Amino acid sequence: MTDNNEAYLADLHTKAAYAHIAAAHQHSTGDHASAQELAQMALGDSVKAVRYTEEIAVRYTEEIVGDAQRSMAV
Repeated sequence: MTDNNEAYLADLHTKAAYAHIAAAHQHSTGDHASAQELAQMALGDSVKAVRYTEEIAVRYTEEIVGDAQRSMAV
């Protein structure tokens, strides 16, 4: 995984965490509409982070398998 991928993934997880914290704070202050919107944003960022992680895992696995097959062909 490149540094760029790691940075993007870390950013998505951080955004999701902050959105969850903000939603919890808004909920405690009684502003339920804003809390729900923030929670939905947090869920969206979390889902995006999971999908991106899965994409990276698939690409990484394909690279490893490809490298192994090439080394066996030599």
